[in-house]
Amino acid sequence: MRAMILEKLGPITPDSKPLRLTDLPDPAPGSGQVLIRVHTCGVCHTELDEIEGRTPPPRLPVVLGHQVVGEVIAHGQGVTAPAVGARVGVGWIASACGKCDRCRAGMDNLCEQFQATGRDIDGGYAELMVVDARYAHPLPENLDDVRAAPLLCAGAIGWRSLRLCGLRNGQRLGLTGFGGSGHLVLQLARHLYPDSEVFVFARSEKTRKFARKLGAHWAGDTASAPPAPCDAIIDTTPAWVPVLKALEGLAPGGRLVINAIRKEDADRDALLELDYVTHLWHEREIKSVANVAGRDIREFLELAVAADLHPETEVYDLADANLALVELRAGGVRGAKVLSLGV
Repeated sequence: MRAMILEKLGPITPDSKPLRLTDLPDPAPGSGQVLIRVHTCGVCHTELDEIEGRTPPPRLPVVLGHQVVGEVIAHGQGVTAPAVGARVGVGWIASACGKCDRCRAGMDNLCEQFQATGRDIDGGYAELMVVDARYAHPLPENLDDVRAAPLLCAGAIGWRSLRLCGLRNGQRLGLTGFGGSGHLVLQLARHLYPDSEVFVFARSEKTRKFARKLGAHWAGDTASAPPAPCDAIIDTTPAWVPVLKALEGLAPGGRLVINAIRKEDADRDALLELDYVTHLWHEREIKSVANVAGRDIREFLELAVAADLHPETEVYDLADANLALVELRAGGVRGAKVLSLGV
């Protein structure tokens, strides 16, 4: 099978080619697994974290990719569902023990045996992949392959973040950072909380214009003060300055949900400006989002259909994965990038 493989870690620069196109032996499904023929795979900021070493794969080489859409073509021992021929999606969570207290409580994202697609196991930057059958989620028929891919991570983790906000209809929501996840959260929030104002904080005027087009009530620079305090803010940036600015924009009792697998070091000194009265007093809260649970993906796929969500996408051939990653690293990306394997 054709695959783009990561062989070494390092910074991504404008002329980087971190992945190499090669042929690998076709994988076979083990006990409890399914074999999937990959149709599309979304490109995620987490892949940058893997390549640059903020969440390094435990082994190299590895096949990245965790927003996978494809067709089940074979079962491993003991598997009866999803059926051969079923169209499925695979997100960041590839497996968990299923037995511990966290798994039984629906928090398999926090299981000590959690494995990530495209990091701990080979992912979807390839023609074929195997995964635990429990985490191959059947896809609604009216979600096409390209549209479905970013919903499996950017959308599902956005839904988890929105749920953890504890927002009620009529309360104000802020979104700082407005890429693949943020533009889906905005659309979902407008559907679930029709009486809530949504404010977007982004560095680029082009991005702010895009947010307004999607229904944001206000869009300003990352450092701008919102028109009114927010009851909840979701941060999807890899930086620290937006965290402090978001805390300043929270109403008393408000909650900041940080949806980032890692934060970069470039502006870590900004944390020295943290002031108790300005940023934390009046019972403001900070909550992190760790991974994505299986239930998040299943719930969000249903919500995406109900809300008629349409992610903004840009499609690339598998062989152009390096270009997609470099453009993602450069920033200013509108919507989501998706690799197509021509199936």
